[in-house]
Amino acid sequence: MTDFVEGAELPSLRVHLNRTDLIRYAAASGDFNPIHWNDRVADSVALPGVVAHGMLTMALGGRLITDWLGDPGAVLGYQVRFTRPVPVPDLVSGVDPDADTAGAEIDLTGKLVSVTEAEDGTRVGKVDITVKFDGRTVLGRSNATVRLP
Repeated sequence: MTDFVEGAELPSLRVHLNRTDLIRYAAASGDFNPIHWNDRVADSVALPGVVAHGMLTMALGGRLITDWLGDPGAVLGYQVRFTRPVPVPDLVSGVDPDADTAGAEIDLTGKLVSVTEAEDGTRVGKVDITVKFDGRTVLGRSNATVRLP
């Protein structure tokens, strides 16, 4: 059982991203920018290779929150600042050695930093979210305002 008290740590989440995930996200979002699927284009704009969609990375932060709360409708607000790209190597499961374990590992953690009571008596919390790739933060000022159970 999760305690929804100030200072509570959210259960951490680790997500493995591969190129297939980027294709699926592009199809769902309609974002077919070639930096998310073409190495030559990514290289031409000085990226470290094909990178995950920023909004996909942001969505993973939202998943951390909704997994914790159990109710996507409890998210009242969510904001991030994109600070660093997440490169996703071109590895294919069944073709490249270690393809199932290599790739972009995204580590997400969160902390309930404040709890207040709204005028209607509901409890509202502010959650700071940390999203890291390769030990480095990829989203800055990432936080959500949520309705607590």
